[in-house]
Amino acid sequence: MSLQLTDITLTYPDGEDRLTALDRVTLDVPRGSLTAVVGPSGSGKSSLLAVAATLVTPDTGTVTVDGTTTTGMTRGDLTDLRRHKIGIVFQQPSLLASLTAAEQLQVMAHIDGRSPAGARGRAMDLLDAVGLADHAHRRPHQLSGGQRQRVNIARALMNDPTVLLVDEPTSALDHERGAAVIDLIARLTRRRATATVLVTHDRAHLTVADRIAEVHDGRLRLPAGAG
Repeated sequence: MSLQLTDITLTYPDGEDRLTALDRVTLDVPRGSLTAVVGPSGSGKSSLLAVAATLVTPDTGTVTVDGTTTTGMTRGDLTDLRRHKIGIVFQQPSLLASLTAAEQLQVMAHIDGRSPAGARGRAMDLLDAVGLADHAHRRPHQLSGGQRQRVNIARALMNDPTVLLVDEPTSALDHERGAAVIDLIARLTRRRATATVLVTHDRAHLTVADRIAEVHDGRLRLPAGAG
């Protein structure tokens, strides 16, 4: 397994009490597979993704990324782990207005201290993989919503992560473009052997997922026989 959440409980302050966001959640995601997590607003989907991304520390339980258990890691160690092992596709692309599509990806390699020459080549390979090689020179305002989301996905893959976490990638897209983005994520998951978790409220495009897990009131329910 490349991503393992084991017996995760997460609570938040709620007045004099605490609100349970995740209730003893366990999830194993192998490399090369796509797990879709669905559920209503407030069910715990976003909390699950935040814990998996090591952005939030659970009250109890363990998170293991590519064989590394995060318990007890410093903030700096967690930042390094995310940089090298975890790709995150946020709901909104948040692309930098002044940078071209290729430069959006190259800046990730710069942050990681990688060679600029090698970064250019990898950025072009990834843009080609998401169908945007001919748009590498364009800036965000010159791209459609679906194209910006594709740049967002390519950017998350720039540092060759083993885990890919995707938050509501179709929320701002119409049905056709949403289906294309989900299909792209599924294809890249298998081609690049990432352990992918996709959080969504929309079940319409999930036939490409290897399994669909449901979250209700912080509890995760997997299909029968799934781990």
